[in-house]
Amino acid sequence: MAKGYWIGRVDVDDPEGYKKYIEANAKPFADHGARFLIRGGKFENPEGSARSRNVVIEFPSYEAALACYHSEDYQYAKSLRDPVSTGDIVIVEGYDG
Repeated sequence: MAKGYWIGRVDVDDPEGYKKYIEANAKPFADHGARFLIRGGKFENPEGSARSRNVVIEFPSYEAALACYHSEDYQYAKSLRDPVSTGDIVIVEGYDG
């Protein structure tokens, strides 16, 4: 079974407010088997647009990645994130070749 991934690009407007989101997302991520592969760090953007923070989160399956995003606990965390940041999230099925 192919894994699932969240690919996130975020500009944080209020770092202190964003910490509340980070605290709140810990439970849904743990509940759905999430593992951070990339969480910030240096990057180069040779093509297209960029945001200041990049994140890649691995889940045991595409279904788990979707379930986490749509869970009540994550939607609560998202409600804390939305007022203090601007971002893009793509949920994608991994290649199982």
